Amino acid sequence: MPDLASESLRPLMSGGRALGSYHSLPWLEEAGLGRVSRLPLSLRIVLESLLRHAGRGPVSPDHVRRLAAWRPGEPRTEEIPFMVARVVAPDASGVPFLADLAAMRDAARDQGYDPHAVQPVLPVDLVVDHSLLVERAGSPDGLLYNMREEYRRNRERYVFLKWAAGAFRGFNIVPPGVGIVHQVNLERLASGVRHKDGVFFPDTLVGTDSHTPMVNGIGVLGWGAGGIEAEAAMLGEPVYFLVPDVVGVHLRGALPAGATATDLVLTVTERLRRVKVVGKFVEFFGEGAARLAAADRCTLSNMAPEYGATAGYFPVDGNTLAYLESVGREPGEIAAFKAYFQAQRMFGMPAAGEIDYGEVVEIDLAEVVPSVAGPSRPQDRIALSELKPRFERMLAGPVADGGFGRDTVEPRAAGAAGDGAGPAAPTVAPGSPAAPRLRDGDIVLAAITSCSNTSNPGVLLAAGLLARKAVQNGLRASPQVKTSFTPGSRAVESYLTAAGLQPALDRLGFNVVGYACATCMGNSGPLPEAIESQIAAGRLVVASVLSGNRNFEARIHPSIRANFLMSPPLVVAFAIAGRIDFDPAREPLGTDPAGRAVYLRDIWPSDEEIQALMGYARDPGRFRRLYADFTAGDDLWRSLRAPAGAVFDWDPASTYLRRPPFFDGFEEAPPPVAPVRGARALAILGDSVTTDHVSPGSAIAPDSPAGAYLRERGVMRNDFNSYIGRRTNHEVMMRGTFANVRLRNRMAAGAEGGITVHQPDGRRMSIYDAAMTYAAEGVPLVVIAGEEYGTGSSRDWAAKGPSLLGVRVVLARSFERIHRSNLVGMGILPCQFMPGEHAGTLALDGSETFDLLGMEKGVEPRQELELVARRADGSVVRARVLARIDTPVEAEYFRHGGIMPCLLRKILKKERREAPRG
Repeated sequence: MPDLASESLRPLMSGGRALGSYHSLPWLEEAGLGRVSRLPLSLRIVLESLLRHAGRGPVSPDHVRRLAAWRPGEPRTEEIPFMVARVVAPDASGVPFLADLAAMRDAARDQGYDPHAVQPVLPVDLVVDHSLLVERAGSPDGLLYNMREEYRRNRERYVFLKWAAGAFRGFNIVPPGVGIVHQVNLERLASGVRHKDGVFFPDTLVGTDSHTPMVNGIGVLGWGAGGIEAEAAMLGEPVYFLVPDVVGVHLRGALPAGATATDLVLTVTERLRRVKVVGKFVEFFGEGAARLAAADRCTLSNMAPEYGATAGYFPVDGNTLAYLESVGREPGEIAAFKAYFQAQRMFGMPAAGEIDYGEVVEIDLAEVVPSVAGPSRPQDRIALSELKPRFERMLAGPVADGGFGRDTVEPRAAGAAGDGAGPAAPTVAPGSPAAPRLRDGDIVLAAITSCSNTSNPGVLLAAGLLARKAVQNGLRASPQVKTSFTPGSRAVESYLTAAGLQPALDRLGFNVVGYACATCMGNSGPLPEAIESQIAAGRLVVASVLSGNRNFEARIHPSIRANFLMSPPLVVAFAIAGRIDFDPAREPLGTDPAGRAVYLRDIWPSDEEIQALMGYARDPGRFRRLYADFTAGDDLWRSLRAPAGAVFDWDPASTYLRRPPFFDGFEEAPPPVAPVRGARALAILGDSVTTDHVSPGSAIAPDSPAGAYLRERGVMRNDFNSYIGRRTNHEVMMRGTFANVRLRNRMAAGAEGGITVHQPDGRRMSIYDAAMTYAAEGVPLVVIAGEEYGTGSSRDWAAKGPSLLGVRVVLARSFERIHRSNLVGMGILPCQFMPGEHAGTLALDGSETFDLLGMEKGVEPRQELELVARRADGSVVRARVLARIDTPVEAEYFRHGGIMPCLLRKILKKERREAPRG
């Protein structure tokens, strides 16, 4: 059998000199292995990885041949072992997976092995960006205050990170205050091409955050994976997945004047959700794609999890290189990037008909209109012109149909906050103890936030220009609105200040309060007590506006029920208007000092005004200065002192860092898979249950089981922090599982939150308490759900939490890709109803006991099993269900009880071969 890897090596030339060598994809076509030049470009990058590793480890020449011969529309049954180049992580998921590795070392030591055997083999970059809370906003000292509080609360976690940086090789930390992982990845970490031992290859990655595909916008292939899956990649395992279908999105035309990249993103998200691209690669092409600046492409790629795709890939072309030059990349790096993609015949934007796609979706950029999305899903786009009447219908609409069920809506009184005639004269400063009287539809939070938009200078310059014109016209933010600005990197504030725009944003309360995810991922911080009390007393449907990518129920703030995504300039405008039921075409934002009405069209910046300032955002010197020492951190970071050693010294009294229990009782041989018999339902849920519903990232409520746990240990309410911040304490996270205040469990009809009914006695109690009761009784648990179960962030704890509660099976109508994988990774069996069947058609109400038959000898990929539900009256319901273990490798993980014990057994087996004990 020929050595494909060796035979495909060719010299890589640039400017007449040899840079090194590369594995040639055109050679595969010349050798007759397939029409590689017709393959989608994203698949060619995967193919290159297979070719480079062919004949080594789990990658065989047959993997190369099969992918090279890929054809659209064929059944997808083949598994790909994709060897990625690196891993990135935010601290929210990075700290937990490092804790898992530390616990794995403890287990190795306890079995008599060298703990150093547990060691990453890939480079890992962890960016601390998910811990900052917006506690102080709308003030010049907000940034310093919030960062000091961040360090005070998270000191234990950060010391642990410093220990990990010394204990594990190839592990790098980007400290707090630098930026959001995805924007830092774009501006500094991603390299386009990498090289090792003189061989050049594409930069590829997985990241433990679902928005990792943002880097696809500059031609770097990567996607979000659970931290559990990323641990496997770090330890040398391939990322296994089924050969994907690839959907081509043909972008035609150009965006009309006044439409932003955000409007385009919301339009594409809505369209692709309808097409159903879950589990597929999406690849953009065509003349419209060629016109988009790289920053606009990255905004589109960022939203891949919102439209459901694994990746949202843009080819490498001149716009890609121009972006890298603008953010200060070295000329040699850019030259190598260009030379490599040219050599592989992958440089340039494909035109229609040049690539074979399984399906092509046509989108005309000229048809994009100003848009928002909400009130709880990013795919629910609303044309800006339709927002007011749509929201008014939502207020009165029944909850079952996505409305808010308000029987009566109080008419606005003249002079009320945001009454359409201009903001009321503030009687108090924003954030002070008093506040204007609120009503349904008032906006109480406005945030320019999220990597999706704060990486894009076009929409940020537009926000700054609009703010400057608003200030010049005497406008200000409505007094009940908590305003904040969290740029995705320090470069953003730098160029806005240089362009003279940040002072106007400050005047409107959009002061920089941190360089972190913040509001977009639920760290919006508290609202003033006077605001909170009015919302609670009137059960008001108040709103937030944010330039983020997610607005799931209770994600932004537990008290805010209507959350709308929109472009940064619209966030500023709606903060001024003060209400979401506002028609900007017909109603003024306010009045100028002379009493003249000021409309949105009067202060909306033109494309020419934005382009005139674009040079400030494309200053390579600015980026080089800001990233010159970006891993060194500030004085707060440098003052932290961390322990040394191969294993971590866990403090059993810590409320932040507890040794993960996933290796408790670990044995070198996996136990048999336990049968599922006599199980009870912990919850019966509806459609679109997100990972936020399963494992919320928001603030910990004092009256929740997690809050009670912290109070019992002397933690003051102000220091509860968020579930994100306490992810390395499994006691908190178990109590937080299914604790979202908007969760609706059909077993506890009429209640919202983490409530269920214990069977057979029918007692209502918290889901946590019920799970502990069932555990004491020796009863296994199942969770039953509808369509798109697990949509949202790649939160490991949405699988870890249920596992620790005793959930053995999740039975849903369909699953989100990452969450399904995470369930398998934690030893939970995801099962899917057969088409046309669900909890309703089987009349399941949670009073039944459940058996799952057919897994006595393990579970094979896509195996059909029998569900037997026994009712209290003795009747029996039987149904076939599909085990959503999709690949042989997943079956192996499941047999071991999850990825982590499987990997540790592999590591210890290797240690036994290389250095036998005794």
